[in-house]
Amino acid sequence: MRNFKFYCISLKRNILPILFLLFIVFLLIFSNSNLVATKSGLSLWANSVVPSLFPFLVATELLSYTNVVNFIGRKLDRFMKPIFNVPGISAYPFVLGMISGYPVGAKTVCQIYREGLCSKKEAEFMLAYTNNSGPLFIVGTVGISMFGSTTIGLILLFTHILASISVGIILGKFLKKDSVSIQNRIIKNNRKTITFSSLGEVLGNSIMSSIKTILMIGGFVVIFSVIISILKNSGLLNFISHIFGDSEFISGIITGIIELTNGLNVISNIHVKQISINILICSFLLGFAGFSIMLQILSVVSKEKLSIKPYVIGKIMQAILAALYTFVILQLPFFNFNL
Repeated sequence: MRNFKFYCISLKRNILPILFLLFIVFLLIFSNSNLVATKSGLSLWANSVVPSLFPFLVATELLSYTNVVNFIGRKLDRFMKPIFNVPGISAYPFVLGMISGYPVGAKTVCQIYREGLCSKKEAEFMLAYTNNSGPLFIVGTVGISMFGSTTIGLILLFTHILASISVGIILGKFLKKDSVSIQNRIIKNNRKTITFSSLGEVLGNSIMSSIKTILMIGGFVVIFSVIISILKNSGLLNFISHIFGDSEFISGIITGIIELTNGLNVISNIHVKQISINILICSFLLGFAGFSIMLQILSVVSKEKLSIKPYVIGKIMQAILAALYTFVILQLPFFNFNL
């Protein structure tokens, strides 16, 4: 018994080095397919992520040099407190995160936390519902490109937003009220306020910060594209799928839990008469977002030493609620997409 416990402790200590070594080995064994996956990941990043996300990253950086954040916090405090039990400033990352997509919400939460506009607990709570897929991705990529239907994209967007708001309301009930009012919060930010004379410097700083973020996202997209390729070519993905029922849907769900875009693409391409099943699963995956995005969020919030546990709980809840709301909508006669 003692030896078994020792081996378990030893395995726990060495699990990451073992996984990293296996990753290198598989990179060599499946070098040809991994090269294709890398190119595919880079293409996805360059053609979809950069055009839709980079301008928003620059815009949010520029806004951080103005008094817009404080203005929003003062004006919306009386509305946000009763609904979400957080200061009005939380509307800022929620709206930007919803418009821009991952990881803008997390980045904005970290920004207002650094500036002293919310407490640590409030920031961790905001992570649970301010990080969402953007409308360009849900309607454009998933709805139009994958399903060939704007209506499906709009349904997924609506249920995604509704589930996110629901998570904020539910979790807000368990958040202890902060005794510090928004008017008394101390701004710790030492950034220069933007003026016409400093516009060039501020724009340059905003672009450089956004480039750093977009490159980080690109790295995650490429790495996880390679990981999925390895899982497929090694037979591990089929093996795991076989355990849970050996169906295309199981394979797509596992892929989506690992990396969102690839999983959505697999699910949307499964041809069945009951296409509502495909839509429901995609709604669930959009709510959960996947481990790839989860690690992106972790890379952003870890610098501020914020816990990611509320985010994980929130995404699980959002996935379940989004699928539930989608199911209800698909029961309506004029939303029958089945063949």
